[in-house]
Amino acid sequence: MSIIHRPRRLRTTAGVRSMVRETVLTAANLVYPLFVVPGTKVKKEISSLPGNFHLSPDMAVEAARETFAAGIPAVLVFGLPEYKDERGASAWDMKSPVQQAVLAIKQAVPELVVITDVCLCQYTTHGHCGLLNGHKVDNDPTLPLLAEVALSHAKAGADMVAPSDMMDGRVAAMRKVLDHNGFSDVSIMSYAAKYASAYYGPFRDAADSAPQFGDRRAYQMDPANSREALKEVALDIEEGADIVIVKPALAYLDIVRQVKDEFLLPVAAYNVSGEYAMVKAAAAQGLIDEQRLVIETLTGMRRAGADIIITYHALDAVKWL
Repeated sequence: MSIIHRPRRLRTTAGVRSMVRETVLTAANLVYPLFVVPGTKVKKEISSLPGNFHLSPDMAVEAARETFAAGIPAVLVFGLPEYKDERGASAWDMKSPVQQAVLAIKQAVPELVVITDVCLCQYTTHGHCGLLNGHKVDNDPTLPLLAEVALSHAKAGADMVAPSDMMDGRVAAMRKVLDHNGFSDVSIMSYAAKYASAYYGPFRDAADSAPQFGDRRAYQMDPANSREALKEVALDIEEGADIVIVKPALAYLDIVRQVKDEFLLPVAAYNVSGEYAMVKAAAAQGLIDEQRLVIETLTGMRRAGADIIITYHALDAVKWL
């Protein structure tokens, strides 16, 4: 008599399914992004990212408290400055919203892990991620400026800095400056494989960071490439990265898996603004079950190998988990 294999036996009840579940998604896997702006008592919903807000530093503290109370261990702080110039000097100004928010959050919720985005695009008048030489971003002169930004965040109390600029050598430059100034315990979560993606549209509206000319394909990665991602990750690890990010996530889960299989460092996937906004738009039209879709999507990122997921869904997701 031939044996009939019945995998369905292990799907019969919720209890059985939970016992054999291969991938677990918890609040501890999530990082919640915050957008901080100048002023006080500011909490204004971002139209391109419904459910997320522009927050003044004092209101960012309230969001941080809510995040930590929900069991989410970390926030990733982005900033919109009071002023912009060609060099992006407000990015390392200790009076700017990011530095002020980090200082306030760490005083109010010291156990919360505070990660800061390090880039110049929100802070420059031209919207590119580094110094310009004509219409070209000049890599090497940009590195000291990025290191200065990272140092200012560390001085404010950041636990991790997350360079997103995609300049060659920026991890090494930051690690050197941080260590030299007594911040050897500040981690670097590097946007190691960051693609030149159309999925970033809502974020650029939220952060007022769209380039004023051209695009970022000369320094962000070609979406067609995967081996190059492994090279970028290897270089960032060699330079001192502690965690590496793959961005975006949903269309790049093969990259997440390759990075996870190839390297021993924790891997983060960034569930980016376009991915979020599409879900919200479909849910508003009644076309999807938002709760099920979000949990399925985040679980898929975990299954692909992401140890950490940066997501605008974080506060909702922990309620649904």
